[in-house]
Amino acid sequence: QGDCPWLCQNERRRLSSVLINVAKVLLLLYMFICSLDILSSAFQLAGGKVAGDIFRDSAILSNPVAGLVVGILVTVLVQSSSTSTSIIVSLVSSGLLEVRSATPIIMGSNIGTSVTNTIVALMQAGERDEFKRAFAGATVHDCFNWLSVLVLLPLEASSGLLRWLSHAVVSSFHLKGGQDAPELLKIITEPFTKLIIQLDKSVITGIATGNEHMRNRSLVKIWCRSGPQTVRGMNRNLGNNSSAGWTALNATLSAAKMQKCRHLFVDSSMSDLAVGLILLAASLLVLCSCLVLLVKLLNSLLKGQVTKVIHQLINTDFPYPFQWLTGYLAILVGAGMTFVVQSSSVFTSAITPLIGIGVISLERAYPLTLGSNIGTTTTAILAALASPSDKLAAAFQVALCHFFFNVLGILLWYPVPLTRLPIGMARFLGERTAKYRWFAVLYLLLCFLLLPSVVLVLSMAGWQVMVSVGAPFVSVLVFICVINMLQACRPHCLPRKLRSWDFLPMWMRSLKPADTVITRVTLSCTKRLGHGKNRAMQRKHQLAAKSTTSQRNVQLAGENPAPSKLHDLHRLQDSMSTRL
Repeated sequence: QGDCPWLCQNERRRLSSVLINVAKVLLLLYMFICSLDILSSAFQLAGGKVAGDIFRDSAILSNPVAGLVVGILVTVLVQSSSTSTSIIVSLVSSGLLEVRSATPIIMGSNIGTSVTNTIVALMQAGERDEFKRAFAGATVHDCFNWLSVLVLLPLEASSGLLRWLSHAVVSSFHLKGGQDAPELLKIITEPFTKLIIQLDKSVITGIATGNEHMRNRSLVKIWCRSGPQTVRGMNRNLGNNSSAGWTALNATLSAAKMQKCRHLFVDSSMSDLAVGLILLAASLLVLCSCLVLLVKLLNSLLKGQVTKVIHQLINTDFPYPFQWLTGYLAILVGAGMTFVVQSSSVFTSAITPLIGIGVISLERAYPLTLGSNIGTTTTAILAALASPSDKLAAAFQVALCHFFFNVLGILLWYPVPLTRLPIGMARFLGERTAKYRWFAVLYLLLCFLLLPSVVLVLSMAGWQVMVSVGAPFVSVLVFICVINMLQACRPHCLPRKLRSWDFLPMWMRSLKPADTVITRVTLSCTKRLGHGKNRAMQRKHQLAAKSTTSQRNVQLAGENPAPSKLHDLHRLQDSMSTRL
């Protein structure tokens, strides 16, 4: 009993420490989400007008493969699938783009939005095991999207399955325009992010729809609405007998007063590109800092027995015979959480650190990611329902194409355990990245920039050129995949020479030679930088030593004059005394 006050005080300290750490986690998570929002704005400032120009060329967009690539590049440029989807909806609604051409772009935007959590996974490259898990958890989204596109894009181009399904749904409903979709997360984040930057996204849409006046306008918003103005008005009401009568009523005018926006760059004279680069650097710095601190705090909170309990709670299946329902419940959770935060990028980026530290397994992260794909399409559907009545059908059909694409992808790659190929592919990428960390950067550049750019250039040259170049490449890729599967499962079905890739040169079957070259280059660069710094430091030390020695000589000369000077001084004094 005498120790009880001390124990109670100790428990209070522990509880207060836990509460403080939880508050820190929430604050860092808030800053993390805000930095993602500002990162999206930075990409839109840097490449938004380019994205609008890409959408203008309808001849290119008529090619399904080119449309897919355009969707990837535009979404990577603006870092927001909702922005690229809204541009597509605007183009379809205005009649500049058909639903047939818009569907591949929607598929591309689904791929492009997964680049954000892959970038977030790079921030955990310091710890090898964490990096392996985080990168696998991030790329499972990429693998699912790419596999779905490889199956559904040819099917859509040949049969129009998604267009047929979406048209059937639109025709069966009597749709009416509604209000804007709820933006639950922005209610929390906008008070902060609006103080940093505000964008006029209608500029990108205007450029895409061919409005040349928008080309000279800045994406940085300067004038904002102050809200609707309510006035007292009069309305003329004519009765059945055509007698005139006046009735007073309250009318809310939509023409609102305009006032200057309040954010950091409202009075800036810098170009959109300069502002975008500044925000890009700042948001990446905040993003990295928040992620590093968040992982450290989570590791301190979720250690020991707590980690085991949470890991079991999240990753344990339902008891037999209902264990198959666990994954579908995770899909619903992912869809609901994405609907709440209004962004699949935010949700998948938020769970990536948890995958890295081992709280969420890859097998559980996969259905959560699939659910986030569904959740982001419901947001697009609600946004389409907010369109005007004359544009509602086309906008809703495009949003439904996005929805059915993800639903069919889930039906392809989830219900049967043998078809869950994205998990194995993501685990392979995670292992490769943990062994060769530069592979993560190569993967990002190759899948989201270089390969789409090459395909876009080939599509601009014509479908004949694209087929002649792409067909051999795809054939070789399919051949390699089939041989790898047979080597792993049934090697006896292959000739002896093809049972392994040992007959190929080392650089064709392993990343080790490339790793050796990259390691040497980086070491030589660091050595040169180190030598340059050492030389600069040596020069500074030499200059400092020279300055100190010269100062000492001056001091000594002042304190002890030279003998010749003393002798001249005595002679001058003697001559003066003689004259006197």
